[in-house]
Amino acid sequence: MTCPICDKDTNPAYRPFCSRHCADVDLGKWLNESYAIPAEPADPSEAVQNPQSPDPTTRH
Repeated sequence: MTCPICDKDTNPAYRPFCSRHCADVDLGKWLNESYAIPAEPADPSEAVQNPQSPDPTTRH
């Protein structure tokens, strides 16, 4: 198995990555939303209303 960031051999301590650096690079891509799971746009008419959720239009 090779590191998904740099293609070097993996290190068991950081698997599936080769180093802490590559693990951090991958985390940064997730946090910056560089990775995305493709999906269809949400249809607002299909939204489930949760009666216990606070109204997002009100401010405290």
